[in-house]
Amino acid sequence: MDEPQAWIPTDPRSRPSHDQVVAGLKGVDEGGPELVQLLTPEGERVPDERFDRYAADITAEDLRSLYRDLVLVRRADREGNSLQRQGELGLWVPLLGQEAAQVGSGRALAPEDMCFPSYREHGVAWCRGVDPTELLGIFRGTDHGTWDPVATRFHPYTIVIGNQCLNAAGYAMGQRFESKVGGSVAGVGTADGVAGVGTADGDTGEATICYFGDGATSQGDVHEGFVWAAAYDAPLVFFCQNNQWAISVPAERQTRVPLYQRARGYGFPGVRVDGNDVLACLAVTRWALDECRTGNGPVLIEAFTYRMDSHTTSDDATRYRLADEVELWKLKDPIERVRVHLARRHGVGADFFDAVDAEADALGERMRAFCRAMPQPGPERMFSQVYAEPSPTVERQREEFLAYHASFADQEG
Repeated sequence: MDEPQAWIPTDPRSRPSHDQVVAGLKGVDEGGPELVQLLTPEGERVPDERFDRYAADITAEDLRSLYRDLVLVRRADREGNSLQRQGELGLWVPLLGQEAAQVGSGRALAPEDMCFPSYREHGVAWCRGVDPTELLGIFRGTDHGTWDPVATRFHPYTIVIGNQCLNAAGYAMGQRFESKVGGSVAGVGTADGVAGVGTADGDTGEATICYFGDGATSQGDVHEGFVWAAAYDAPLVFFCQNNQWAISVPAERQTRVPLYQRARGYGFPGVRVDGNDVLACLAVTRWALDECRTGNGPVLIEAFTYRMDSHTTSDDATRYRLADEVELWKLKDPIERVRVHLARRHGVGADFFDAVDAEADALGERMRAFCRAMPQPGPERMFSQVYAEPSPTVERQREEFLAYHASFADQEG
């Protein structure tokens, strides 16, 4: 088969060949009828009849703000990676290559929307007002994240693969039960130089978004979340970042159809978007959120992207994937296409790009200084924040531990 085509079942007993499976999963990574793309890797704006109107209000200034987001998020990620390599963090989960998927979708959210991340959504955290320094304690082992999930509308990171989909489904069902669905939000504006959702057009409804990777789609929790969200028309956007690798297992080993098509089996729409195109991710997520908040039920978005780094800093991606695959995806860099578009189509000069780079350097320095100055909590910290209300049992255990710790210290002294 010289040019394998995606498999279209015509007989329930038929099965796709390996080439057809791969073609169906990866056949649109250069663009095609299934992939939503508004900004090509070469920085050219291309039309899309369905989703253009969800990006029609994006100005050159908005694009500058999105570019700034992408650069600062990448720098924060690289700094976290470096801090782990220097022994300052126990682990880091990189997002290199996935900045557009996270920033585009994160900037589509309205202030009242709720977000449930996994453990790689540093870019979404940025869009929800969570400073990168607030992530460091998780990976240094000193806390579970210091942001307020109620104020930021950004849930704490979830380490158990796929569990956040159940949490998000339950939360979105609550939005439905409490009559918080019905209305739409559209428009991107800027505040303090950062792109964000603009003013609402009429009454607004709430929606929820849940992030997970392609590997998580093999977990039962994700499918249970699909079932519950569909059964109750929950206003929930399932946002799958398909970065092609579930640690060392490629996507074609996990599914026989493109991931977005799985939504059909649960009775709600699915769409595949170029996950390296921040403009397309913004537009598609706006559409999906509008579908949810106006009462049409859940939506699945598959952001087709690539994990340029290892799964975590404890992983070595060179053991299971080829270097030429990584080099191919470097040509689709999400930051470079916005930079080229700004320079060619909007006349943005070197002064702007240099200023953003300088701001990124300052962010990196601030993260390093913050990390190295973080206090080391005592072992009694394990007893804090166990329950919302005081617990006599936990308090007794804490007292016993402190007494034991004190006696142990006396023996060493």
